Amino acid sequence: MAEKLSLKLLIDKTGKRLLFAEAGKDFIDLLFSFLALPLGSVIRLLANKSPVDVSISSLYESVENLSETHIRSGLDKISLLDHVTPSLSSCSSRSQPPPLLLYSDTDTKTEATTKWYYYTCGNHGNHYYDSGRQEYVSDVKGTACPSCGRAMEIRAEYVAPTTSGGDGKGERSREERGFVRGVVTYMVMDDLEVTPMSTISSIALLTKFNVRDVGALEEKVVKVGVEEVLSLLKASLQSKTALTDVFLK
Repeated sequence: MAEKLSLKLLIDKTGKRLLFAEAGKDFIDLLFSFLALPLGSVIRLLANKSPVDVSISSLYESVENLSETHIRSGLDKISLLDHVTPSLSSCSSRSQPPPLLLYSDTDTKTEATTKWYYYTCGNHGNHYYDSGRQEYVSDVKGTACPSCGRAMEIRAEYVAPTTSGGDGKGERSREERGFVRGVVTYMVMDDLEVTPMSTISSIALLTKFNVRDVGALEEKVVKVGVEEVLSLLKASLQSKTALTDVFLK
């Protein structure tokens, strides 16, 4: 499993409430990746943790159980059940997958957790087909090419932007991966509202929550792994007190 992340919580012991959390780039990237998750992937991930008793789960199972004979030629059920969006792939590198849910080493359901591939029809470079023709790629193997109709099965590996002058060699720096810059600490509210942290914002928040006894405040550092992230994902869809639900109950 990927290394666990650290999260610092500020708790009001008197009011028995979580005021906010201090987090670095890695945790914020992870939270923001929730927004890039296709709904099918959310259902699969949460179902692995505990049954998700909502109608969308039945819809997911319907697709999962549907015979391939009922699927249109050139399409794949994986595009609905466990599709990875370009926004996730573009924030990662070959050596470091996106922060999405800290996949375990044994999770082999999708090769997209380690590498990103696109597929072409194989006619690229064919002068007969190239003449006046638009090129197409797909992230779902077997998709029919809109231009020539052939199955797009020739794999092309995704190459992330690099810091080595654009020569295709070397990896992007840690600062360039993910969604946010790592030069500041971020404040995460109980409802997962994220803002850059500052002394002024912290004082304003204490005033907002009417905290009169600073001595009643407690800092608590928690580790965030697969279990906690899945719980956060689920809580984010059900509650306005996601951090409290996961770390204080």
